[in-house]
Amino acid sequence: METLTLAAVSLSMAVSLILSKNRTPLYLSFARLCLALFVYKGTNFLGGLLRYDALMMAELAGLLVLPPLAISFTRTLLNKKTNLSGRYVLSAAVAGVFLAVGAYAVIHVDPASGPIRTFLPLILSGYVLIMLSICYLALIVYVRTKAAGIEKKRLGYLAIACPAAAALMVLDYSAGTAYGFSLHGDLILAALIYLILMIVTRPQLTALHDIMARAALVFVMTCFAAIIFAIVTGLFGRGETPFSSILVASFIIVISIEPFRQILKKILTMIYPDSPDVFTSLYALDERLEREKSQLLEEMAPVLAHEIRTPLGSMKGAAQVLRSEEKDKEHQRLLDVIIEEVDRLNSVVSQFLNYAKPYHLNRKTQGLNPLVEKTVSIIRAGNLPENITIEQDLHPDLPPVHIDAEQMIQVILNLAHNAMEAMPEGGTLTFRTSRIAGDAGAAASLTIRDTGRGVRREDMKNIFKPFFTTKERGVGLGLPICQRIVKSHGGRLRVKSIPGQGSIFHIRLDVARE
Repeated sequence: METLTLAAVSLSMAVSLILSKNRTPLYLSFARLCLALFVYKGTNFLGGLLRYDALMMAELAGLLVLPPLAISFTRTLLNKKTNLSGRYVLSAAVAGVFLAVGAYAVIHVDPASGPIRTFLPLILSGYVLIMLSICYLALIVYVRTKAAGIEKKRLGYLAIACPAAAALMVLDYSAGTAYGFSLHGDLILAALIYLILMIVTRPQLTALHDIMARAALVFVMTCFAAIIFAIVTGLFGRGETPFSSILVASFIIVISIEPFRQILKKILTMIYPDSPDVFTSLYALDERLEREKSQLLEEMAPVLAHEIRTPLGSMKGAAQVLRSEEKDKEHQRLLDVIIEEVDRLNSVVSQFLNYAKPYHLNRKTQGLNPLVEKTVSIIRAGNLPENITIEQDLHPDLPPVHIDAEQMIQVILNLAHNAMEAMPEGGTLTFRTSRIAGDAGAAASLTIRDTGRGVRREDMKNIFKPFFTTKERGVGLGLPICQRIVKSHGGRLRVKSIPGQGSIFHIRLDVARE
């Protein structure tokens, strides 16, 4: 059953990567490796049931295809900055062909080769293990020589996970031999493959706890589904089903949901090419509701602004007339308060319109570093408090991004202004750009960090909600506007904060496509 689980996991990952919109060379390379693993483990499972020589040959073919595909994937993962050249891939492929021919001769041609046939799987597995060890050594060398950064950290997790998985498999085999208890190496290998998938497809997960949280979510969903299945089969089933089998089936269903959904969507697209609303209702209901809310807000905002500003204008005009005719100082002060509050309400309405209006982007391919330097110059030329120091740490080899410069400057200025307000007693405002690890540098990031008072934990979940503010006279639209602008660029805006130590705003933007 565990062999079937690994085969199903490999097939699910391969299908999801092949059907992904972002089919990069790294995705396709890992998908091919997963398909080979599926063939190997799938035929191994069927061979245990049917005992056909053809299944044995298919199993050995899947095993022998693994080395060249593993080397090719390693080269792509390391951006080809490794001693593993294309000749290694070719050599492994040629060696695999010779070994496959030899295996065929042993199984079908020479009936007297009984001892060799007995040890054939062990010989071929040893060869594959040596090739995989070479790939791992290339990973170790790359991680050790790589400059400190996010990519080194993420690949470092993989460099630790591989020997850890190998050690667990050895312990598992020893425990199974000595005590009859086994976690099954195929399940450990499935966990390792899933970790590699997270590293390949989730470059935004830069910390180990982020990756573990993603894996924990799959584990919780699997356990929940298994418990439901166990309850249903216990109440209505006629026979006892082992809970381990239910757990494995639940895991296969959970990881297969996304690939199956993509396959179904493509099939229905072929059947109903002129009915995109069907897919919206099936697959993107939340996105559709969000777009409808935004559209409704865009239509209502100008009407509401007009209805509010008209009486505000009358109130301000009347107050100004009375102010010019009033001689009493106390009355003049009260009229000044009315005028100031009317101006503040007008400012609130203007910010509301900025939040509600659709963003028409004038995007151009340009560097992020010059944009940051220009924004810092604007801040320095303005009212920068003397007790606040600005520091810049800009990556020298940052890939270009496809953005609207004016709107992105607005985002950076807004975040910087909030950071300076959070440091009334002074501090350091840091701008840092970096490359986000991925296939040949998939994204660029900008972090804006302050050493101010930070954000309380209970306020973090509301920080991007419209009209939420912790300021006495704040409107609460600055950060939502920033988030909308970044989202309109296809990017992400996140925040981390520790009360009393400061906050970090992280902007992630995809690099410009050539």
